[in-house]
Amino acid sequence: MDEGNQSVVTEFILWGLSNSKNLQVLLFLMFLILYLLIVSGNIVIMVLITTDHHLHSPMYFLLANLSFVDMWLSSVTTPKMISDFLIEKKTISFVFCMSQVFFVHCIGAGEMMLLVVMAYDRYVAICKPLHYFTIMNLKRCTGLVLISWTTGFVHGMSHLVVIVELPFCGPKEIDSFFCDVPLLIKLACIDSHNLDILTNADCGVVAVTCFILLLISYTFILISVLQSSKSGASKALSTCSAHVIVVMIFFVPCLFIYVWPLNIVWLDKFFAVFYSVFTPLLNPAIYTLRNKEMKNAMKRFISKYLGSKWNP
Repeated sequence: MDEGNQSVVTEFILWGLSNSKNLQVLLFLMFLILYLLIVSGNIVIMVLITTDHHLHSPMYFLLANLSFVDMWLSSVTTPKMISDFLIEKKTISFVFCMSQVFFVHCIGAGEMMLLVVMAYDRYVAICKPLHYFTIMNLKRCTGLVLISWTTGFVHGMSHLVVIVELPFCGPKEIDSFFCDVPLLIKLACIDSHNLDILTNADCGVVAVTCFILLLISYTFILISVLQSSKSGASKALSTCSAHVIVVMIFFVPCLFIYVWPLNIVWLDKFFAVFYSVFTPLLNPAIYTLRNKEMKNAMKRFISKYLGSKWNP
């Protein structure tokens, strides 16, 4: 297509989740409450782990990082989605759109790597307990977290560099509540078949590799748990089952959106909402409600910081 026939796109139009005004009001209230719970829940986890010396261990250091990542994963798309429920014409600037593309994939890939690191941490704790604090020292934990963020940054940049250079010259309506790579490729004035394959392969390298590593880690953990004592096995199995739940609710939607797309609009929207809203919400619930140490830390925090205000 000739450059003279192309127009510079300065904004895109988002269709959102629903066209019904009554339903949009209901969705506004629901997602506002959910987002406040996500932010407050993950902040509580980070504060508890930071302030309580009983939680200063590798597992909780990684959990605090997961809460930080979850909070920002949801913040990339959810506030915009919530505000759009009250707006008739839902637009997003080109710059903000590209920012969403980068941060969704940067933070998403970073969380995948972080979940692998957490699985490795549990593998060392259960399969090599005598060497746990030697292997998972602060220096190594920090290095593994930095690797997670570096992987996320490289993955996010690989998508941004491709998308930002696409020629957008015609339709600019996106049938979703945020800017995403597959949807933007469809709007580009090029034959997108090869680019679809390239982006799916890019996502597949990160997602499938991390998923396979997670399966391997938890397979070794399960074998070790079944061979250990009954009391130890029960506690280890409870901890790992929570991790597996987190892994499944995060990876399954991502795999069906970016690696093996089903191209069913309503299902893609459901998956997008699930990993950007419900996963960051479920993580704090899973890790706190099923974790005795976190419950005790919460009681100590309330007694120390809040109890003293009521009992001077």
